[in-house]
Amino acid sequence: MSRIAYVNGRYLPHRHASVHVEDRGYQFADGVYEVCEVLNGHLVDERRHLDRLERSLRELFIPTPMSRIALANVLAEVVRRNGVRDGLVYLQITRGVARRDHAFPPAGTKPAVVVTARRSDRKGQEALAAKGVAVITVPENRWPRVDIKSTSLLPNVLAKQQAKEAGAREAWFVDGAGFVTEGASTNAWIVTGGKTIVTRPAESGILRGITRTVVFEVAAALGYTVEERPFTVAEALAADEAFITAATTVVMPVVRIDGHAVGDGKPGPVATTLRLKFHDFSEIF
Repeated sequence: MSRIAYVNGRYLPHRHASVHVEDRGYQFADGVYEVCEVLNGHLVDERRHLDRLERSLRELFIPTPMSRIALANVLAEVVRRNGVRDGLVYLQITRGVARRDHAFPPAGTKPAVVVTARRSDRKGQEALAAKGVAVITVPENRWPRVDIKSTSLLPNVLAKQQAKEAGAREAWFVDGAGFVTEGASTNAWIVTGGKTIVTRPAESGILRGITRTVVFEVAAALGYTVEERPFTVAEALAADEAFITAATTVVMPVVRIDGHAVGDGKPGPVATTLRLKFHDFSEIF
């Protein structure tokens, strides 16, 4: 089956899908995006993702391109046309096509919308989670408004490449005070004292992850304590467990940081249980 993409009102073969050379997303990274997990053909936590999308659009003063119902229908249709049972759906909205100028284009410029979907190897992800992943740390060098899920991701790209070259799965940004902020595409967590889960507050400096939000609910139901506070790399290395969260990974145990083992170097019981129970608490549409 050939892949199908949605581009500005049309469903097109993936190989022919394209945007205008003066799309502001291409020229300025002037846009936002969301990534939703697809499980058994259904979008996971779609409502929460669309809530965050609308916030990102408001923060960047980008008009909403279509009604929420229409956008949800497009997402579902792209998933259907691609025959995705387990995978991801990607949504991007930019400020649209206009003559290249840093200032906003004229009022009435139509935002551009792109949606793609792809399958993922669910068994492979489970095998990876059973083994655990490694992360490295890199200096925080992103703009302060990382709470907006914008397409301006060059520091994240460089950090991911550095992690790949180091044989790691993810890179954790570390701020000037020595505290971990978040991963290049994930939120960062540690477990201390056996059942206390620690993650940085989302008021500023990190993205308020949708998977992160659901993990709070799972943790509360399982009787774990969650502390929203910064933690250092040293504290992470001394922790019982560490893990990352995102729609692309769900809950993924971290077993090595900068080449040093976390705990006994194996996925711990807290991260493993959170992963196992996650979809019992997420919204499946």
